[in-house]
Amino acid sequence: MLTIEDVDFSLCLDEKTQAVRIRAKNTVWESRADFLPYLETDEGRIPFQDAESIRSECFTNGLGKGIRCTFENFRAGGALFDYEFETIWFLEKTTGDLYAEWVPLREPAGSQVTPGDKALRVRKVFFPAPFDFTGGTPVRSAADPADPSRLWYTLLTQRQGMMIPNGWDTELGPLCFDGQYLSAGAYMPWFSQIREGHGYIAISLTPWDGGVHAAHRAGENGTTVGQWLIPSLGTMRYRRVLRYSFRDGCDHNTMAKIYRRYVDQSGRLVTLREKEARHPEIRKLIACCFVHTGIKTVVQKDSRFFDPEAPEKNNHLATFASKEVLVKKLHDAGSGPLYLHLDGWAEPGYDNEHPDYFPVCRAAGGSAGIRHLEETLHAYGDLFGIHDQYRDYYRRAESFDPRWAVQNEDGSNPGHANWAGGPQSYLCATQAPGYVRRNFTRLMADGIHPDCAYLDVFTCNEADECFNPEHRMSRRQCLEYRGKCFSYCLSEGIVPSSEEVSDWAVPMLVFCHYAPFEFMMNPPGTPKEGIPVPLFNLVYHDCLIEPWMMDKVSSGEDYMLYALLCGGAPYLLREPAYPGIDGAFAGSGVSLEEQVKRCRAVSELYGRIAESEMVSHTFEGGSFGRQKVVYQNGTSVVVDFTVSQYYIQ
Repeated sequence: MLTIEDVDFSLCLDEKTQAVRIRAKNTVWESRADFLPYLETDEGRIPFQDAESIRSECFTNGLGKGIRCTFENFRAGGALFDYEFETIWFLEKTTGDLYAEWVPLREPAGSQVTPGDKALRVRKVFFPAPFDFTGGTPVRSAADPADPSRLWYTLLTQRQGMMIPNGWDTELGPLCFDGQYLSAGAYMPWFSQIREGHGYIAISLTPWDGGVHAAHRAGENGTTVGQWLIPSLGTMRYRRVLRYSFRDGCDHNTMAKIYRRYVDQSGRLVTLREKEARHPEIRKLIACCFVHTGIKTVVQKDSRFFDPEAPEKNNHLATFASKEVLVKKLHDAGSGPLYLHLDGWAEPGYDNEHPDYFPVCRAAGGSAGIRHLEETLHAYGDLFGIHDQYRDYYRRAESFDPRWAVQNEDGSNPGHANWAGGPQSYLCATQAPGYVRRNFTRLMADGIHPDCAYLDVFTCNEADECFNPEHRMSRRQCLEYRGKCFSYCLSEGIVPSSEEVSDWAVPMLVFCHYAPFEFMMNPPGTPKEGIPVPLFNLVYHDCLIEPWMMDKVSSGEDYMLYALLCGGAPYLLREPAYPGIDGAFAGSGVSLEEQVKRCRAVSELYGRIAESEMVSHTFEGGSFGRQKVVYQNGTSVVVDFTVSQYYIQ
């Protein structure tokens, strides 16, 4: 065992198993005894401790103290593989933060390795080991009375955020996108565990090729959470860093604010006020109720969604003029300012033939029709935006060429036929900015200048990597190219949005389709896998505009309450592109008049707090069903989910 110590802190490390015992002030955190960090390889699972050579040393420098362990040569399947990496545990003296680093030293050169080579191909690394988190008074459900200061719970940043108390009666299912950082599986690259007010937050400082793994069995008095790492363009390539910050007297607010401070120090905390200084139209968007509607739907016969028994579901057309009638109807009902998001506005139909999405749908009224719709919206003081897509690369597109699609390591192109347009691959993101420029230049030349543009899936789906040597691209570079698309829109006075939100996009993105809790993606009545808590908004509420679903999905579940609690803009109308998925489930029915009244209440609150930091989120009266948020400007909102009531001060 090796040890490093400082005031109120010590780390004891088993250099072979990488098991740690950490004392942070008076709290001890220990690795799970049954979890050994390991390499997942083509030869199977190889624990670090199976290395033929393990060397370790303690060191100090001007910043703190550390332990370096080097692992070299691994035997698997009767062969000895030449592979070397090191782990570094480092205590920073200034902050008291602990860094766990995994560093490749010698590895094969990715796709250059031939089948006959004795080279270890690492597919995934699980490091460091999760902490043992078994104990506390179990909380079975949200109905249990609980003193939050006595709880043991795990925080995950899957979508808006979730809290899993030890003992929770619902099993945690697979995280979306396998929990990959910077996807819907982890909007923010961190996780946390807190026991009776003592906790830690683990922040990935290198999140582009990694993610979180978590497990909780129904009723089990414990939850496991840790990190996995994957290669970049075939090899592990670079140093991976996870930073632990330990706190006493803390809760989920503490951890969110630690992360907010981190992104602020990193220069990535860009608020709406800062964005509005360059783009004043953002203030108009804050005042809007959101309307999501469509023009043309064509479901190809080779699409997963094609229904041969119900042809009326496969094809649909509405005119631009009919949307003007809809806008007038909503205003007559007292809606106030609207933002109209338009799907399927081009000739191929919704989710067809991207990125060649032109000309404007002739049968719906063509370019003259969409220009008139835009003029009508502006006359009401409304804003207009269009759906667009620069990841899904449809084989029916005129410009489709597999040479420009994402290429897998084996030379193949990924593909599927899930959406309306049928067979597709993925456009390499190196090409996306060029297509965005081409398409919007063409639109503006035709006299169409939308106020906003929705670039689909960029902030929901995981980053891509591409092995084509002509446009080789890492996941990190993929996100940079996606960001260039948002920045181009801003440069043309077009406010950008995307499907969801993600930490990487905050500096360029202004709004989104939604930023929901994970349970909202499941059919109403599905047991919640944890307690929904607005972790993302505790960090970024004043940086992005988030529209919230307003459905009364059942007599006991009203999504309006979450819109109020999380401080977002309201959806007045949300026509689903694909009913039954992505949170598009039939509700209990609300009249237009009632929905307008509900939306105006949410919109009025949002206008007051949109540019204000969410300071805290708490549970009131020992109940998970009664929650309170407080904003920096003094506004507070209390929502009582048990009786479907809310109070604003």
